[in-house]
Amino acid sequence: MARSTEVVEAHGARIPLVGLGTWELRGRTCARMVEEALRLGYRHVDTAELYDNEYEVGEGLRASGVAREEVFVTTKIWPSHFAARELERAAKESLTRLKLAPVDLLLLHWPNPRIALRETIGALCKVKREGLARHIGVSNFTVALIEEAVGLADEPLVCNQIEVHPFIDQSKVIAACARHGMAVVAYSPVARGGVKRDKVLAKIATAHGKTAVQVALRFLVQQGIVVIPRTSRVERLKENLAIFDFALSKAEMAEIARLAHRDGRIVDYAYSGSPEWD
Repeated sequence: MARSTEVVEAHGARIPLVGLGTWELRGRTCARMVEEALRLGYRHVDTAELYDNEYEVGEGLRASGVAREEVFVTTKIWPSHFAARELERAAKESLTRLKLAPVDLLLLHWPNPRIALRETIGALCKVKREGLARHIGVSNFTVALIEEAVGLADEPLVCNQIEVHPFIDQSKVIAACARHGMAVVAYSPVARGGVKRDKVLAKIATAHGKTAVQVALRFLVQQGIVVIPRTSRVERLKENLAIFDFALSKAEMAEIARLAHRDGRIVDYAYSGSPEWD
């Protein structure tokens, strides 16, 4: 079985390098994929209030037979609940749906310029102190927002979850996270399947007896970036986890890095207008 215990450490959080993303997974399919992933060796599952599947994620965790303390569970609060009282209520409702207490990591899902970040960060820190979350962080934050959030927080922010794959240049945001000891968690790490059509990744994959998807994921984890690919197919679960038995050379890493370009972003939605991306 592929190794699944390699982690990134950030402010006391130990985040497994490979997790299961559950965006668009619903109902029994979601519960089954979580259960199968954990049985295969995954120890990290990512969900969100917005995904409307927290209940099924919790079901899958319990059905897997894996001990709760062995699994790192992340959920996210949607920006419409960023006012202080709303945030605390939303966090409690997420835990109720998951049937977990506490969650391992609670994130702000997307920036909301309509509510002062000071209020939201203050409420997020309070939720952690109250024991609803072991760790807290942000998602889709730019360099400027990271700097502001870290300055406002009186509890450590352990990660920024952002879109990262070989076709997007996130070097400025990644560097900002590193300055503050924050982990980077990559969603859409295979560009929603786009990596399968790339000739460079295909060539490197052939050289290693791997797939382009595995090479794209390896490119990220080899940089210490956590990946949370989503799939609804068990065979893909196995493929996405089997990335710790090979390494990319410096030349291969550099060749993949050159695929990044300014128009590589796939996800560009915000609660009230996208931020000015770095």
